Amino acid sequence: MRAASYDQYGGPEVLGVGEVPDPPVGPDTVLIRARATSVNPVDWKVRQGYLQGAFPHHLPIIPGWDVAGVVEQVGPAVRTALTEGDEVWGYVRRDDIAHGTAAELVPAPERTVSRKPTGMSFEEAASVPLAGLTAWQALTEAMRVSEGERVLVHAASGGVGQFAVQIAAALGAEVVGTASPANADLVRSLGATTVIDHGAGPVSEQLAEHGGPVDAVLDLIGGDALSDAPAQVRDPSRVASVIDPATVIGMGGRYVFVRPDRDHLDALAALVDDGKLRVNVAQTFELADIAEAHRLSEEGHPGGKIAVRI
Repeated sequence: MRAASYDQYGGPEVLGVGEVPDPPVGPDTVLIRARATSVNPVDWKVRQGYLQGAFPHHLPIIPGWDVAGVVEQVGPAVRTALTEGDEVWGYVRRDDIAHGTAAELVPAPERTVSRKPTGMSFEEAASVPLAGLTAWQALTEAMRVSEGERVLVHAASGGVGQFAVQIAAALGAEVVGTASPANADLVRSLGATTVIDHGAGPVSEQLAEHGGPVDAVLDLIGGDALSDAPAQVRDPSRVASVIDPATVIGMGGRYVFVRPDRDHLDALAALVDDGKLRVNVAQTFELADIAEAHRLSEEGHPGGKIAVRI
């Protein structure tokens, strides 16, 4: 099968595309004929070697965590109702890093995949799981957002932020987002009622002009935004961050590290089917050009999700 891979850590130039052996299909594994994957910031951080302290790494590495495709084979111990020919999406994270999703065939533990929303293309569907699950788990588990509350989402125009704004609005919350003035209209279109310029001074001071402290804060930036978070929220225990575990835990909040969860994928699919969640795919690359997709992600501010067609 064709796959992207690298056998040393470094810049986008270490990525190549070629033939590799077909993967085995474990007893509790679903083999997916991938149609698309996506590139998230974690992908180039792994490629640079930054996550070696968090997971065992086994070179050569096939990159990628998100997948959308068609079930090719189902392991004999799989307990879900997935069958050959089903269209699925997933966040395929294992306990080590070796066989990712930028490949024609992806062996996915059954807990990591679910049926994809019917109204989404494969490229759109492959752009949701990692970022969408991050937003869902932060809002529903770490922050415990409920109807009628006010929620602040930092970096609301980013990959996770766009999903967080939509999910919080779908949960019945009033959403305040931070973004640059150039992205303010986008954030409002996703469901935010108020958009604060994150470059115009401490957000806690700007909140004073927009109803004061909120009920919950999702930090997707770290740094000054997270340091200022206790003044942005009524109860610091309802601050969640995906960036800086020591700082957010030190203030009594929650650190969020996304995990695969089939039920949560189903919840996201339901929002998509109900018209409450959409994805903004900024650019789609072919598998042969995945190094350029990594380069775009690493440069920052792609304007939306980066999909890779397989």
